[in-house]
Formats: sequence, structure tokens, C-alpha cells
Amino acid sequence: MAFSVPGYSPSFKKPPETLRLRRKRARSLGAALSPGGRPEPAPRRAALAAGLPLRPYPAAGRGGGPGAPGRNPFARLDNRPRAAAEPQDGPPRAPSPISHRSFSESDKPSPESTELPVDWSIKTRLLFTSSQPFTWADHLKAQEEAQGVVQHCRATEVTLPQSIQDPKLCTELRCAFQQSLVYWLHPAFPWLSLFPRIGADRKMSAKTSPWSNDESLQRILMSDWSVSFTSLYNLLKTKLCPYFYVCTYQFTILFRASGLAGNDVITALMSPTTRGIREAMKNEGIEFSLPLVKESGHEKKKPSGTSLGHGEEQAISDEDEEESFSWLEEMGVQDKIKKPDILSIKLRKEKHEVQMDHRPESVVLVKGTNTFTLLNFLINCKSLMATSGPQAGLPPTLLSPIAFRGATMQMLKARSVNVKTQVVSGYKDQFSLEITGPVMPHSLHAMTMLLGSSQSGSFSAGLYTHEPTAVFNICPPVDKVLGKETVREELANCGLHPKTLDQLSQTPVLGKSSLRNVEMSDYLYNWRS
Repeated sequence: MAFSVPGYSPSFKKPPETLRLRRKRARSLGAALSPGGRPEPAPRRAALAAGLPLRPYPAAGRGGGPGAPGRNPFARLDNRPRAAAEPQDGPPRAPSPISHRSFSESDKPSPESTELPVDWSIKTRLLFTSSQPFTWADHLKAQEEAQGVVQHCRATEVTLPQSIQDPKLCTELRCAFQQSLVYWLHPAFPWLSLFPRIGADRKMSAKTSPWSNDESLQRILMSDWSVSFTSLYNLLKTKLCPYFYVCTYQFTILFRASGLAGNDVITALMSPTTRGIREAMKNEGIEFSLPLVKESGHEKKKPSGTSLGHGEEQAISDEDEEESFSWLEEMGVQDKIKKPDILSIKLRKEKHEVQMDHRPESVVLVKGTNTFTLLNFLINCKSLMATSGPQAGLPPTLLSPIAFRGATMQMLKARSVNVKTQVVSGYKDQFSLEITGPVMPHSLHAMTMLLGSSQSGSFSAGLYTHEPTAVFNICPPVDKVLGKETVREELANCGLHPKTLDQLSQTPVLGKSSLRNVEMSDYLYNWRS
């Protein structure tokens, strides 16, 4: 039994007949073509007949032609692609109270300079490449290694010539390289890598940790750590230590001596933080600020570098709420409109605070004598150590450029590699030097100075940042900027090279980003962040 299908003809048509039918159909629809030569859809023709204003089709070559790539039909309500130079509909959105820029704020090359900007982040790996070999950095003699360690301990200032003809035969260069690899750590366990601590549970899970279930051993470790931490802070306060880091499993703190980063007082940057740790700091009377949180227009402005007490904040909050509903009384409709209750207002504010937790925007700045209160708070804070997992019972890691009580001398690992790279004319030698470990700001600056001399002012470097520390490059408000000569005089005994000290005293300019690539050509730097 056969069924007839409307519009279907079983007769065979030759290809030329099919083409004629298509041309005939196209001519019949000629009146309904769009300006771009495409047939208008039936809904669009109906809308045009009704006199409704519609957006024109984009011109050919602007994303609407036959060769245009596929697009998401749900991207815009009017279902059309946006031209690259087309302005947005409506006014630009106002920035939110919390900035949400990515870490890499600028990918444009910098102008050439004889100095790099200061970078307060900790690097986990440096990869230098050059057309000249790095064999001078391999297989140091026993005397050179010992001399480098002595130079570090005595803070010997080494000045190298601008260009070294034969680096492999230059003992001063090899000793200075050894000197730049030294750093100090507490606690130290040969079988356990104690940096980084954030996100290190997987690497530590297979390691032995005899203190994890032994409370008496945990108390001994914490007591020893408190002595070392206090020793470091006292060195910082007396300007014998320029800076140091406290690395916990949740956050990292950078303590800086007065005179560094453009500040005339001791500063401490903590990141990332949570609402819980910030509330605990407030309860201990620690005044702090959130430099990356911009205050909304309706909020009362707080003094720079301070945090109001709980009672003062509550009073200001109550005043704000009264002012926000006073206009209802002026109109006489205050009884007809339901005001939000105190609980809902509190929950809304708490939600705003929690949104920035664990983000770079949660960075906390503590200044002056409040850093000593922060010291006591951290020593007595029970949540400073993990209570479960591979890091349970393990005190935070202390990293410093100079020796302190209970510290262990450590060395960054260095190795050179020679490879052949393919070029148009064949192959050429490419030499690289890899540095791994917690590379602190002073080490990065010392190495770039050394390589400028050893590689005849020409090398490039890839810098790998421990991301939670990139935010330490922000520039918080400064009350008073000390001059370069004053900083040199006051921090003359801090153990850093004078040129390194000059760089660290600069005001940070990298924001939430950090140095990613550095290139030196003819003794001039270009860099990307």
C-alpha cells in the first residue's frame, strides 16, 4: 500500500534540471534578499512588514559573510556577531569593590632599562639561556665553594668587571655564584621539602612524619620554631635582616624592614587570608588594612593602614542603615515599605567578605608596632599548623637571606645544559642554566648581575613564580618615602649587596603580577610580567 506525500515527486531529475530549479527559486525570492545578498528569514520579513526597527546584517568581511566562523546563537539576544571595534551597548559597568584582574596584568614588553623592577614574589625555578656556555657554573673547586660560603656569612661585597673574557677561569665569578645560592631555612628535615607549603600535601603524603601523631614532639617543634621566629623578627627590627618569609600550609607572610619597598616602618603582607583569620586578628587588637579592596561610595572611609574595632564598625554600620532609609520618612511611606532586618543585612555583608577569601584580593597589610602583635598572634595561633593530613603538626617554614637562631644553611640547586637548536642554516648551540629552589628577591638580583658579566650582557630568562606570593608586589599607601642614601646607611649591615639593597628599596610597580620573562641585550633589560 502506497502513501502519497505532499510535495514529493518520485520522478527522476537530471542535475541540470535541478540547477535550473534552484536558479528559478532564487529569482522568485529576489525581492526578499537582505542587503548582503542572503534570503531574509520569514520572521524577519514579517517584522519588517510590520514596521519594526531591526538591526541590519553585518557587512561582508565583518563576521557575517559566507566564510565567517560559526558562532554561539545564545551569545546575544539579537543573535548577531559583534564587530571588533563596535562599542558596547549602554554605559560601561562600574568596577566592583574588589578588583578581579588576573595575575598577569601586563603582557607587553617593557621599555629598555639598566635595572629590573623589584619583584617580591618567591620563584621556584629560573631558566637562563644564552649563546655563550654556562660551564663556569659547574664543578666548583672545594676552595671556591668554601670561599663562596665565607663571603656569604661575612656579607662580602663582590664587584665584577662588566665583561669577563674567560668566565671558566674567573675564580671571583665562581665564588660569587656560590655566594648567591645560599639561603637559610627553619625547620629543616633532609627527607622533606619544606617549600612550597601551600598545595604540598600530595608531595608530602609519601614522606615519613613522626610528629603527626605525637603531641609532645609537636610541642617541642613549635617551641623551637617560636624561638627562631622571634630571633628573625628581632634581627629585622634592628635592621640586621632585610626581610623574611613565613610559609604556612594556608598562607604566606612577607616581613620587610623599614626602608624597603618605600616604607619607613616595618611592614607585613599576608596572603591569601580568610574571613576567619581576619576576625581572629581583629579580636587580638591587630590593626590592618586590605589594600586591594576598594571602598564603596556609601561606606564610611577608614583611616589608611588601620582596621576599626568591632564596636566602631558596628556603630558606623548602624548609622549607614539609618541614613539609607531616612528618605522613606521624608516621603511619608516608611510604614508601607518593609525594611530588611538586621540579620539579612549582616548576612549580605558576610557574603561580600567571604567572596574574596583565598583570593589575591584578600591580602592583608600590617604596619609598624602591629607587626609585633602579629608575631605574638602567630606564635599562639592554634590553626597555624595543620591538624590532619601530611602536614599535620609541622611548624611553618621560615625563609631568610641571612642566618638566624636555629636556621640551617641551604643551597639552591644549579645545573647547566647544552643543547642543539634548529635554525634556518642548520643547528646552533644553545646553552642554559637552571636554578631550582626557593629563589628570594636578593638571589634573583644577584644572579642577574653575575650573568650580565659572564654572558657579555646578553641572556634571557624564564622565571617561575610561586603564585600565592605574586601579590606581594602591590604598592600599598606610603606615609613617608626614605631616600636611597638614608636606606643604605640604615641597612648597611643587613647582609645585602648595596646594589641589591637599592633595588629592594624601590617602590613596587608590578601590582598583582610578577616577572615572568627577562631578556638582557647589550646590558639593557626588557621584561614581561
